[in-house]
Amino acid sequence: GALGAASGRGPAAVWGELSRGVLRPGVPFAVHRMLYYGCYAGSPSTTPPAWTPDPEEAALTNVGRVLEARGSEIIGEAYKDPVTSFRDFHKFSNENPEAYWKMVFEEMGITFSVAPSCILRDSDAYPGGEWLPGAVLNAAANCLTAKPGRTSSDVAIVWRDEGKDSEPLNFVTVEELRKKVCLVANALDALNLAKGSAIAIDMPMNVNAVVIYLAIVLAGYIVVSIADSFAAPAISTRLKISEAKAIFTQDCILRDDKELPLYSRVVEAKAPMAIVIPARGSTPIKGLRTDDLSWEDFLGRADRTTYDVTFSLCLSYANWLVFILLNDSPTPLCN
Repeated sequence: GALGAASGRGPAAVWGELSRGVLRPGVPFAVHRMLYYGCYAGSPSTTPPAWTPDPEEAALTNVGRVLEARGSEIIGEAYKDPVTSFRDFHKFSNENPEAYWKMVFEEMGITFSVAPSCILRDSDAYPGGEWLPGAVLNAAANCLTAKPGRTSSDVAIVWRDEGKDSEPLNFVTVEELRKKVCLVANALDALNLAKGSAIAIDMPMNVNAVVIYLAIVLAGYIVVSIADSFAAPAISTRLKISEAKAIFTQDCILRDDKELPLYSRVVEAKAPMAIVIPARGSTPIKGLRTDDLSWEDFLGRADRTTYDVTFSLCLSYANWLVFILLNDSPTPLCN
């Protein structure tokens, strides 16, 4: 651009320096826009970058780490750094999907019980192609093992409970998460539901919800996600569409100093068997329906002599259903 040419540097470098060192939120937007287009005047792109990461920041990203380790292998002598060579990396991923995705799976530590015959195969039965044909795996199991360069004692989840903003953060390691998930998976097996059955989750996104989600998939069932804000009729509709055989929920939802009822909405929706988690720790839950279970009683069904060691994986083909997301329209669709 004009400003870039005048300075003897590229337009992205000049714009980056201006946006970081000169422009501030208090400067009128018209000035931001004038300098932006001044830097990129004559650029072949209709959408030149408004922000470019610093090289140090870029090297710390997932893409940056891969390129720092494999850039020369992937791109060859043309490789420079993660920012400069990003377009070349993107081009490589499009032109060499087999090599690219094989590398991604290696970096993520994804393992298959049966490897796919290829990455992507044209198929009339699958518009857009069939991904990982023939592959057999358990997706949840891949979330419960330490990845390359990590250990089982590394932190997997960080959270702070509702209404406890001034208290310390909570942490769960990979190994602790694995034990929690295996416990719930074994308790699910004790319910004797047919494998492949749909099991709903209608509760806030907290650490228990994460554990339950992974356990459902690990044990060979299908997760049905239902927003905790839905009224009883909306919950009922989604349970009927998905044909859910059980549902995980909470007795209530904590919002500031309020307790918003949730289990009562699930009951009003005429839900199948419900496993009810107390929103406040180990608070006893009263008034459950005959076939419903408290969280404590549900976990008590697991074989505690083996749950913290392993779980017999339920393997499935890569194209089998593991999750049903029902949108929030008046007539929900399965996505």
